[in-house]
Amino acid sequence: MPLLEVCVGDPESLQAAVAGGADRIELCSALELGGLTPTPGLLALAAHVPVPVYAMVRPRGGDFVFRCGERNAMLADIAAIRAAGLAGVVLGASRPDGTLDRETLADLVAASTGLGLTLHRAFDLVPDIEAAVETAVALGFERILTSGRAAKAPDGVADLERAHRAAAGRIAIMAGAGLSADNVAALLRAMPLGEVHASCSRVAGTHDPRAAALGFGDTAPRRTHADEVRRMKAALAAIR
Repeated sequence: MPLLEVCVGDPESLQAAVAGGADRIELCSALELGGLTPTPGLLALAAHVPVPVYAMVRPRGGDFVFRCGERNAMLADIAAIRAAGLAGVVLGASRPDGTLDRETLADLVAASTGLGLTLHRAFDLVPDIEAAVETAVALGFERILTSGRAAKAPDGVADLERAHRAAAGRIAIMAGAGLSADNVAALLRAMPLGEVHASCSRVAGTHDPRAAALGFGDTAPRRTHADEVRRMKAALAAIR
């Protein structure tokens, strides 16, 4: 059965992912921005869960072209993640043309020795899938998280297949973005991926226009729900 990684961005979602049966957790803050480095408090909570946790290393939203100060902050974040006792890190860095920034990634990977390594969706900006896969393999990443260069993985099947072929068993291709219990089977019938990534979330709480007016966010929050994790696990178990 394919492995399920659940991305979470708050303590409640962390607990729900574990309760629902997630095989691995990607720990972030600010999922509405695509995921940023988690807070020290969330790192401390994640250190005590009974499944592997990989922490995002991303200092800001927007693109993945990082300057010297940002790279130094990422190196410090990796040290904090290691000190917290987590299983791995989620890394990515780009050049302005969208190609992977091999030099920056090499520095981040070197600082992550002994930790598991996921290359995040900076991969979805690359102009050449096959070349990017070779870079990821050479740098020692375990897996690539990708939507197939589309906004949602179900719309990126052709490029997911290209990445899977280029990987040739040397690195895992993990599909993520827009996956749910309702569509994951169709995607995995198109290609035999061994890992998938989803938030398994529901809208939690209500939109507060007062908070929005003060610049604190203009949408209702989403949080991982244990029942959605269980639904996803059941959908994966049913794939033949």
